[in-house]
Amino acid sequence: MSAVLPRIDLSNLRGDLFGGVTAAIVALPLALAFGVASGAGPVAGLYGAICVGLFASLFGGTPAQISGPTGPMTVVAATIFTAHAGNPAVAFTIVMLAGVLQVVFGALKFGRYINLVPYPVVSGFMSGIGVIIIVMQLDPLLGHDASRSVINALTVLPEYALHPNVGALAAGLVALGICLFMPKPVTQKVPATLIALIVGSLLVALVFSGAPVLGPIPSALPHLVMPDLDIRLLREVVPPALVLAALGSLDSLLTSLIADNITRTFHDSDRELVGQGIGNFVAGLLGGIPGAGATIRTLVNIRSGGRTPLSGATHALVLLAIALGLGPLAAHVPHAVLAGILIKVGIDVIDWSYLKRSPRLPVSSTVCMITVLLLTVFVDVITAVGVGTVMASMLFIKEMADLQSQSIRAITDHESGEDILSAGEKELFRQLRGRVLMLHLSGPMSFGAANEMTRRMSMAAKFEALVVDMQDVPTLDVSAALSLETIIQRAQQQGQQVVLAGIHKPVARTLLQIGLGRTLKDFDHYRTREQALARVASMFVPDDGN
Repeated sequence: MSAVLPRIDLSNLRGDLFGGVTAAIVALPLALAFGVASGAGPVAGLYGAICVGLFASLFGGTPAQISGPTGPMTVVAATIFTAHAGNPAVAFTIVMLAGVLQVVFGALKFGRYINLVPYPVVSGFMSGIGVIIIVMQLDPLLGHDASRSVINALTVLPEYALHPNVGALAAGLVALGICLFMPKPVTQKVPATLIALIVGSLLVALVFSGAPVLGPIPSALPHLVMPDLDIRLLREVVPPALVLAALGSLDSLLTSLIADNITRTFHDSDRELVGQGIGNFVAGLLGGIPGAGATIRTLVNIRSGGRTPLSGATHALVLLAIALGLGPLAAHVPHAVLAGILIKVGIDVIDWSYLKRSPRLPVSSTVCMITVLLLTVFVDVITAVGVGTVMASMLFIKEMADLQSQSIRAITDHESGEDILSAGEKELFRQLRGRVLMLHLSGPMSFGAANEMTRRMSMAAKFEALVVDMQDVPTLDVSAALSLETIIQRAQQQGQQVVLAGIHKPVARTLLQIGLGRTLKDFDHYRTREQALARVASMFVPDDGN
C-alpha cells in the first residue's frame, strides 16, 4: 500500500519551499510556451505543468524531481493535437491512455532497465543539456526573444549581440553574478536563485524599464474532458499513446538519473513511472498537455534547496495560484533575469568532473560521451541516448568478446595445458600421444566468442578425438551453443570421437533447446575433464598394445 500513497516530508521545509517557488517561476514561461507550441493553448500548458508536477511529485519515485511539459513531449503532443484538431476529446483521451500505460510500465517493473544506461551516456546527456540551456538563454539575456532551437539561437546570436537591450543585459548579468558569486553562508539561508530573481526584477522595475518581462498570464479554471471511448478509434488512439508513454518514461527516468547524480540519492524507477502515469492521466482529464520529468526545472529546484516531494508539490501549487489569479505578480519577472539564472544552472549541469578526467580515460568512453553530447545539442535527447547506449553496448561487447576469446584454448598435449591440467590429466595426454584435441572454455560464453570458437577448431582435422571441456563454463547463449553444435557436427563428419566434459545445468538446457539432443543421454559426457580424457584413452590406448 505504501507504494502508492502520497509522500509528505517536512524535514527540508525551507529548502523545498524555496526550490518549489523558484522552479515554478522558471516553469511558468516554459509551460505557457509549450502549451502554445502543442496547439492546445497556453492554459493547457499551465494545467499540464500543474497536474503532472503535483501528482508525479506525490506518487513518483524521484524526491527532488520537477515534472511538467517538456520539449520532446510537446513535439509529439503537437502532432496529436494537430491530427485531432476537430475533436480535442480524442487528443486528450490519448494523453490519458498514455498515463495509464505508464502506470502499467511501472507495475511491470520496466523502470529498472534505465539503470543499465552507461555513465558516459549519462555524462554526455547531462553536459549536452547544460550546453543547450546556456545557448538557448543567450538570446533572452541580450533582451531578444528566445529561439526555438540551438541552431536557430546560434544563427541569430551575432546579430543580437550587435544590438543588445542594454537594460535587459545588465539585469541578466547581475542575476548571473549573484548566482555565481553569492557567499555560501548567505545561500545556506536564502537560495541565490531567489535573491537573483528579486534583485533582477527590482532593477528592471526601478531602473531598466525597457527590458522585456513575462507579461500578462492567462488565468482560468480547468475544464473536465471526458475520454472518448469509441472502440472504432482504437487504431488511432493506441499507437500515439504508446509513443507518448515510452517517450515520457524515458524522458523522466533520464532526468531521475541526473537528479541522483547531483543529490547523491537513488530513485525508484518503477514508482516514478507510476507517478508520471497518474500525472499524465489527470492532465488529460483536466485538459492539460502531457509532461515528464523536466531536467532544467529539476536542476533549478535542487540548486535552490529542494530535496523532497514537497518541492514538486509547492511548484505545482504556485502555478495553480498563478492560474487562479496571481498572474499579475509573476507578469513583471524579466526574461533576462530568468536567462541569467538558467545560465548558472547550465554551467552546473555540465559534467566538469568527467571532462577533466577524459584525457586519462579510455578513448572509446570519451568518444561515446562526446557523441552523446553533440547529438543531445544538435539532434534530440532520445536519439542521443539511443545512439550512445548502442555505442557503449557495442564497446562493452567487444571487450567481453576479447576476454572470452582469450579464455578459449586448444590443448593438444600435456605441455600446452601445463597451467590448467592436473597430474592425472597430463598423464592421460601422454598416453594418447597427440590423438586428442581438447577445446577448453572458461567463463560465460556469448555470441561475441562464437566465431573464435569455430576458428580455434580449424586445426582439428588431424586429431582422432575431440574433448570439449566446459567444466568452467557456467552459462552460454544461443549463438555460442550453435557454434558449439557446428564444431561437434564437423568433428563427427570427419570421423572424430566427441566427448563433452563438465556440462552445467544452464549449459545443458541451452544445448537441448537448440536441438543438439533430446536429453543429456544423447551426449557422451562426463562430469570432469579427467573422466572425459579417460574415456578417450579407453578408446585408443588399447590399440597401441598398452
